[in-house]
Amino acid sequence: MKYYVFKSIADESLTFYWYFGEFSCIIEIFYEEKGDFVAYPQVDLSQVKGPKATIKTNYGDIHVQLFPEQAPKSVENFVGLAKKGYYDGIIFHRIIPDFMIQGGDPTGTGMGGESLWGKAFEDEFSKEVFNIRGALSMANAGPNTNGSQFFIVQNQHLQDGMADQMAQAGYPEEIVTAYGQGGTPWLDFRHTVFGAVSDGMDVVDTIAKVKTGMQDKPVKDVVIETIAIED
Repeated sequence: MKYYVFKSIADESLTFYWYFGEFSCIIEIFYEEKGDFVAYPQVDLSQVKGPKATIKTNYGDIHVQLFPEQAPKSVENFVGLAKKGYYDGIIFHRIIPDFMIQGGDPTGTGMGGESLWGKAFEDEFSKEVFNIRGALSMANAGPNTNGSQFFIVQNQHLQDGMADQMAQAGYPEEIVTAYGQGGTPWLDFRHTVFGAVSDGMDVVDTIAKVKTGMQDKPVKDVVIETIAIED
């Protein structure tokens, strides 16, 4: 993967170009004026206020802190669907080691699922949250196509030199440090981050190692038994 910064606007925005194989994307991030304080909830989840979720799987429990301030509609959607039992019995249908695990589609194909409102809803991008290892993000089929599907970032091997490039480009210091544990920065501002794993990354890592077949689907089902919400 290669990473480039090709544009800066008055030190208040940066445009990033990520190139990795067959896929590339352009991201523009607008920062607060210098001196403004920005909180990054993923740096210290214990300070975050908001509902928590426990994703109970046949491999163990994954505990998640949700981010209602940064992604209110995505959190409302996830919590509402979970409380309805929508996710009960659904599988993680797409698993790619050192990348992510994806679920939330009742058809198990990656082509289905719908939001709490029965239609796609808009992206919610925030410069306070990123696709760091453990991030809970909305899967989509393009801009503003969010439904029920989500993924958890499992990557733990950020490419050599990328952290330095991110720092030089203007990524916040706290976020560069957090990305040192892994993550998928090329998904930033392309997929809504609405939570992060607070406990159970060992379960995520175990799931990421299962044998998969066509379209990265596990040979043996990895099942979401239920998702419990603590308001």
